[in-house]
Amino acid sequence: MQIENPEDTFWENQTSIEEKQMKGFHKNSCRIENETETNPLSVLRQAICGVTPDIAVKARRVGGSAHQVPIEIGSTQGKALAIRWLLAASQKCSGRNMAFKLSSELVDAAKGSGDAIRKKEETHKMAEANRAFAHFR
Repeated sequence: MQIENPEDTFWENQTSIEEKQMKGFHKNSCRIENETETNPLSVLRQAICGVTPDIAVKARRVGGSAHQVPIEIGSTQGKALAIRWLLAASQKCSGRNMAFKLSSELVDAAKGSGDAIRKKEETHKMAEANRAFAHFR
């Protein structure tokens, strides 16, 4: 009997959930095309690029207290965060189905509004406010 690594199972489940949600985008791409009158893939790229953060904060314990230290994020990690924020923002909305909610969140993000854009701005504000702790990196 072979025992599976629980971490591997978690990541397989997580990627399958994200794949199912992105399939919802393909189901509703006609709606995006009608609303924006552009290619749905360009809207997706524009939304991801608009939500991708450049900097984030990470908690570091120094001298018995925890500080939020701003750190730079690479492009791969930034895009992963952007996709995660887009999916979380679309899940938070009340609406018909996931495909509809995801497409409306993508259109909002491409236009420069929406919960995912707000999350990016909050992250950048937090990093700017804590830049005094940047030397703790």
